[in-house]
Amino acid sequence: MLAADDHGYEAVRRSELPLDTVELARRLIGKVVVRATSEGVLSGRVVETEAYPVGDAAGHAYRGETSGNRALFLCRGHAYVYLAYGAHYMLNVSSEAAGVGAGVLIRALAPLQGMEMMQRNRRIESLRDLTRGPGRLAAALEIDRRLDGVDLCRVGPLWIARGCREAPEVGASTRIGLSKATDRLLRFYARGDRFVSGPKALNR
Repeated sequence: MLAADDHGYEAVRRSELPLDTVELARRLIGKVVVRATSEGVLSGRVVETEAYPVGDAAGHAYRGETSGNRALFLCRGHAYVYLAYGAHYMLNVSSEAAGVGAGVLIRALAPLQGMEMMQRNRRIESLRDLTRGPGRLAAALEIDRRLDGVDLCRVGPLWIARGCREAPEVGASTRIGLSKATDRLLRFYARGDRFVSGPKALNR
């Protein structure tokens, strides 16, 4: 099994990922999402996540396994990619044991590598807005349904690497844009990071 790539990124081991959705959402802050394309490597440090734990009415696994959400029921550390509102892809990480549906939404990245390609993909120049938000980061990193189910603990087209710097201070807040289970502190973010999305009131 491949553990590192030519750029020095080292893949996280599944054993390093906590078998708990909320704790995984917190621990993913500071990790690096790596996307290998035919044109080069794109990467960004995770600065914002949201947990959708077991039994969460707002989660895609709430009503059980289907052909569309099957990746959420894989063992922790697999990609679940879905199309939101027919317009934007969203990258999630499966977060429990095999057969148990739950996941963590990656909400924002601080771009690290391949920014020019990301700018072309997004058709914008602003670095701050390249990957600040789940739909934006998926577009910037060319993430779509073809990557649904990919093992993120193995070097490949899409994977998660160990952080390349000291883990940041992590804040917590309610989730953004939901109408169900809105009172739980299940959104995590790197305090003081300019790439975190959402209103200032939630980012203190």
